Amino acid sequence: MIDYRPFHNSDPPGIFAVWNESGLGRGAVQLASTDPLETMVFAQPYFDRNGLIVACDGSRIVGFVHAGFGATDDESRLDRERGVICVVIVHPDFRRQGIGRELVRRAEEYLNDAGAVSTQAGAAPPRDAFYFGLYGGSAMAGFLESDADAAPFFESLGYQSIARHLIYQCDLNDHHVPVSVRLMEIRRKMELRATAEPDPLTWWWSTRYGRREALRFLLGPKAGGIASAGVTVVALDHYLSKWQSQAIGLTDLAVPPAERRKGFGQAIILGVMRRLRDELFTKVECHAPEGNVSARQLLETCDFKQVDAGN
Repeated sequence: MIDYRPFHNSDPPGIFAVWNESGLGRGAVQLASTDPLETMVFAQPYFDRNGLIVACDGSRIVGFVHAGFGATDDESRLDRERGVICVVIVHPDFRRQGIGRELVRRAEEYLNDAGAVSTQAGAAPPRDAFYFGLYGGSAMAGFLESDADAAPFFESLGYQSIARHLIYQCDLNDHHVPVSVRLMEIRRKMELRATAEPDPLTWWWSTRYGRREALRFLLGPKAGGIASAGVTVVALDHYLSKWQSQAIGLTDLAVPPAERRKGFGQAIILGVMRRLRDELFTKVECHAPEGNVSARQLLETCDFKQVDAGN
């Protein structure tokens, strides 16, 4: 008989085992210890044991679901009207017994009782409170298509895809750098500057990127002045064993509207990639919404290739 209960402090080893033994695909790290779970999940200031529900066969954890909330628009606190089911995993030996459905039902009940007016399945900004850097790669992107069982399971429960995120990677050992007069002129006039924190620094950023090694790069005039582009670099060190590459993620690319279509987005990505290659990183990942044609074309001009997608 399967029992369901909230998280206990003694549960991390059991959750660790279910995670590693469940075949979650290329976008999930292979955990070497429970430390990443402690850092990115259990130690979060908004972690609520009642939102992490485990399924047990006797004393053995055989599955779990984790529900939480997104952030307010100003990223200053949780928005408890925006519920999200971040993860649901059932060990392969215990699937097709209704355990996953019951876990999701209990997660939905938890979110509704806490005030959620909508529930999203699959963490993605701004509903990406947990598992950043452990699932999805450089950013949360819902449930990945390489995690083959996720989408059919949630579709069977009545969930529908509302957005698709394309996941791109570039191998720095085989990177073909584009050459153009415009890029040469930008390199002559502009420089990269690195800062440990974004401006403005928000509470939500600190709870996720602040727990990882992250830098914000800005592309601005050598003579000083306002930056024309910015991008955040985040370490993906937990993926080393899965991808067999020292990987880094690019996220939060921003170019002010007045500076767009001038080559600054391409220039900052290529400039950061040059630095990463000098630091012996071998793989770079970046995401783009499927509907953002400009972002997709930009990544493709920088020699990125699609490797996955999330819904």
